[in-house]
Amino acid sequence: MFPQRLDSPLAYDIARAMRDGFDRHYRLFRAESARAKHRFETADWHGQQRAQRERIEFYDLRVGEAVARLEKEFKAGEQPMEVWHQIKLHFIGLLVDHHQPELAETFFNSVTTKILHRAYFQNDFIFVRPAISTEYIEPRDAPTYRAYYPERDTLADTVERMLEDYALQGRYADRRRDAECVAAAILGRFHQVKLRANFQLQVLSGLFYRNKGAYVVGKINNGFIEMPFALPILHDAEGRFHVDAALFGEEDLQMLFSFARAYFMVDMEVPSAYVQFLRSLMPRKPRAEIYNALGLAKQGKTLFYRDFLYHLNYSTDRFRIAPGIKGMVMLVFDLPSFPYVFKVIKDFFPPQKDTTREQVKRKYLLVKQHDRVGRMADTLEYSDVGFPFDRFEPELIEEIRKFAPSQLEIGDRDGNGEMEIVVKHVYIERRMIPLNLFLQESFDLLAQPEHARRASKQLEHAVIEYGNAIKDMVAANIFPGDMLWKNFGLTRGGKVVFYDYDEIEYLTDCNFRKVPAPRNEEDEMSGEVWYSVGPKDVFPETFEPFLLGNPAVREAFMAHHADLLDAAFWQSHKQRIQAGQMLDVFPYDESLRFKHDNATPYF
Repeated sequence: MFPQRLDSPLAYDIARAMRDGFDRHYRLFRAESARAKHRFETADWHGQQRAQRERIEFYDLRVGEAVARLEKEFKAGEQPMEVWHQIKLHFIGLLVDHHQPELAETFFNSVTTKILHRAYFQNDFIFVRPAISTEYIEPRDAPTYRAYYPERDTLADTVERMLEDYALQGRYADRRRDAECVAAAILGRFHQVKLRANFQLQVLSGLFYRNKGAYVVGKINNGFIEMPFALPILHDAEGRFHVDAALFGEEDLQMLFSFARAYFMVDMEVPSAYVQFLRSLMPRKPRAEIYNALGLAKQGKTLFYRDFLYHLNYSTDRFRIAPGIKGMVMLVFDLPSFPYVFKVIKDFFPPQKDTTREQVKRKYLLVKQHDRVGRMADTLEYSDVGFPFDRFEPELIEEIRKFAPSQLEIGDRDGNGEMEIVVKHVYIERRMIPLNLFLQESFDLLAQPEHARRASKQLEHAVIEYGNAIKDMVAANIFPGDMLWKNFGLTRGGKVVFYDYDEIEYLTDCNFRKVPAPRNEEDEMSGEVWYSVGPKDVFPETFEPFLLGNPAVREAFMAHHADLLDAAFWQSHKQRIQAGQMLDVFPYDESLRFKHDNATPYF
């Protein structure tokens, strides 16, 4: 109910305290993001990864601080609802000239829903929709993006000046060489196109830092053409900067900002302006995923849930048990028209799965905080998610009742006469094609002569990508644990990504061994293991029977990834990581790299 008068001085004080709590959060968030520049300049790679991991915790810490302050100073939880109506309106007023209003509204929601009882999670008290526009917010510190207007024969000069404007403290191996390489690559894209009067480069003012790279992100305008581009800047073998490649087009940018990669660090005064610019480069990428990629995961969750509710309003299909082999730990369901899957931890597991709900949650948190190197899907984690009862297939409801009854609640939660299914805890991931189903489709096509050639190529691609996914994870100190095909999926861009985390381990915590030679004929003929096996022992040669039963799969795997069956491969990477080495796993193909002397080796 909209208040007729703003007559509570306490309401304004609470609103201002909440805004101050958010401002403190974003000030710390920006400061940590800005320090990424120094870590890149000084090649502090482990510090960069540590900061990326620790920054994820910032939001919940600041929300906790704000809740504690409001309860201590204002007894906020005891205030009547009339006061809370006024708090929200005062808060809106405090955001009129704010530079991060959408983030502040989400912060308000987080604090408010912790203070108020569940019964009051209503539209009147939180921001279900944004109240403040993020259009045309002008930053004070630096422009959101810079524009450069070269001509064909001055393009290299302009690129060199653009690189210089980022003011990296350090030395380029040869900045002029890099500028000429980039200029040649750009002109190669426009070699049969007239450069129009509006030909320009627009680049976001902040560099995007992740792991051992810094990225220039922008677009080229020429006439009616807008071409996204990105320039990765790396250190060479002697610690000097060099531009490693020139990436062009939406597909390359989608790979760079993939949901399977760690979050960027970039200093943004007006994050919504960055998101708007990035959306112009990747129009198919949801704004929620762009906020996630920028490290603003809570805002990503807010937007995802708004998109989800909007989709429910304009669709009529029903949630179902997800296709594929059912998991022993996770119950998975989806909505066919919605490109995500919903995963619920079961209440009990078969004997071979020696784990608990808390252990599974810790595995998912490990992946959230780790460098996902483009091979591990990011997850959105929600509690008490309500779904319309009539949108669930009866078989799905029975499946949840059977395997995860503690996670299910059915009733009229909001008292509006509409029955809801409430899932207590759920992970949400981008939907992919399970790799086992993709391979089965390939097997079926191989039996049809007219499709055999295409099927053979797609099967080989999938197997090569599967091995590459494992090797990329190995480079990042991750052992997937359960390497069965069903635990991997194929993305829209043809990349293989891992998504089943209940057995994931740090590589350095595992003990990779060769199977000992049989002691005698009895050992050799025995169907039982005759040697001792520790809890973290792994025998890579034993992967073969489970993975390579199909001759076509076996041929492709052995041609490209036979080393994955050798304990020495795993042992060598474990030793490398324990020695403090950190490999690059690039978000672009090796073929795109410039041929520089002393460039970083491609893993």
